[in-house]
Amino acid sequence: MNIAPPNAEIRRAAEERLAGLATPAGALGRLGELAVWVAATQGRVPPDPIDRVRAVIFAGDHGVTEGMPIQNGVTEGMPIQNGVTEGMPIQPVSAYPREITAAMVHTFLAGRAGVSVLAAQHGVSVRVLDLAVDADLEVPPEVTAFKVRKGSGRIDVEDALTPEQTTRSIEAGAQVAAEEITAGAQLLISGDMGIGNTTPSAALVAASLGLPASEVTGRGTGVDGAALQHKVGVVQAALDRAGDRVADPVDTLTALGSADIAASAGYIAAAARAGVPVLLDGVISVAAGLMADRLAPGASAWFAAGHRSTEPALALALDKLGLEPILDLGMRLGEGSGAMAAVPLVRSAALLMRDVALLADLLPDV
Repeated sequence: MNIAPPNAEIRRAAEERLAGLATPAGALGRLGELAVWVAATQGRVPPDPIDRVRAVIFAGDHGVTEGMPIQNGVTEGMPIQNGVTEGMPIQPVSAYPREITAAMVHTFLAGRAGVSVLAAQHGVSVRVLDLAVDADLEVPPEVTAFKVRKGSGRIDVEDALTPEQTTRSIEAGAQVAAEEITAGAQLLISGDMGIGNTTPSAALVAASLGLPASEVTGRGTGVDGAALQHKVGVVQAALDRAGDRVADPVDTLTALGSADIAASAGYIAAAARAGVPVLLDGVISVAAGLMADRLAPGASAWFAAGHRSTEPALALALDKLGLEPILDLGMRLGEGSGAMAAVPLVRSAALLMRDVALLADLLPDV
């Protein structure tokens, strides 16, 4: 189902109000553009203050972190067993072990993660959900209420999910979006947590844009050299294995995604269907946003890009979505942190359109 864009008449009225503010033409730059977008998504000019921002972090592990055996600098085409292949070192796609995912879920719940600090500063609600963490977490039951599986499949040799798991994940995200909107959200953020998640994200972007792995695969948590070459190889192997299935967005998520990214895509698409704007974060969130726009064409009109990360896939996906990042700070933390850092600017944009005097009121006879 195609999604209608924000109201065109409201957008024009917002542009007229922006032009009539007691500021030089174009002086507010991107803040002015954001103010018009906020007004259009709210359906009112001037827009209301953005007091209720809600973020959801979708957590999950990824089979690609199991690695592949390396011999003489070449990735061999067979899987490892239980993390060990005798006589062959293992080349990971991430600089950190998958156990970090579970540890970070507890850190979110304790309010001590990077995104937690920013959220507390900016008065944003944060919710973390375990969709596919490869552990039995001792957490409140609501954190695991939508759990689909333990870890998603290793996409270079198998599908990430079964078709039924993909559907469950997308529907879970949609339900979570509905809950957050019912709780009063004016603006939603999709965050992420999962060691290795830049690998399926790169594969999803490559598949959606028809690009090779070499053009979309970045350093993620900081891999380089042989590890980066291996990561490119994993993404390309996944693309080759998926083949023509990438023409369908649900099949793409099944073959190349993960439960957490599929849930994020469902969450973002459902928000757009409900007419609630979404502030995208880094490459995982943007990959989910790209998939959301494929699941629900037109959804991207309800998106704003919080920041530009260092991942090449992000810039390519944002270009496809027609989005210009608000911030460019060289961040690559994920979690929703880049979007969270942009929240004060989105709020400021709305207030500028609402509270700055109109030139016509200052000079009624001119």
